[in-house]
Amino acid sequence: MAIRVSVFEDNKKLRESLVQLINSEEDMICTGAFADANRLIPNMQQANPDVVMMDINMPGVSGIEAVVVIKKKFPNVQILMQTVFDDDDKIFAAICAGASGYMLKKTPPQKMIEAILETHLGGAPMTASVAVKVLQMFRSQASAQQSEFIDLSEREREILRLLVKGKSYKAVAADCFISIDTVSTHVRHIYEKLHVHSKSEAVAKAILQKLV
Repeated sequence: MAIRVSVFEDNKKLRESLVQLINSEEDMICTGAFADANRLIPNMQQANPDVVMMDINMPGVSGIEAVVVIKKKFPNVQILMQTVFDDDDKIFAAICAGASGYMLKKTPPQKMIEAILETHLGGAPMTASVAVKVLQMFRSQASAQQSEFIDLSEREREILRLLVKGKSYKAVAADCFISIDTVSTHVRHIYEKLHVHSKSEAVAKAILQKLV
């Protein structure tokens, strides 16, 4: 039976290329291609995929938010993330949300097909540079697994939760109805309380410590 694959990608040219690539394989079929994840549940019900190729940066519902919903509503579906940049914080958040693999969009077509197949078989394919970053992040955060008291305010927790979802400072400001400068101030306080020095470290510690 052919592997059913669905694509969520806002770049039309890339989306169409992926559909063509998938359908060119004898043992794969693209059952749905969508420009965003704003109608995620009906799209998933319509396509009924085995594997989802998910763009991490899309208008509206982000790829990371979509992963959380898919793993909750469709737990047997495997998810292969795609992105242009290997951003540390987004890699960590996507994997912790339930993504199986993480590939850069510049991956050669045959390697992408292999990644889809590996994902379907229960593997965790990653572009080499992404795999290195994942190992580095888990090593650097290993000591954070021991529980510690971190006194964050409700607003700080709200902002940290949005950062874990992959939101930019501008998007956080819009969601919280505050200025970007105010977001920056809150983030600085969050870093101080978490004893971290970057967004990726903050996201990793938030997930490991179950702060959000």
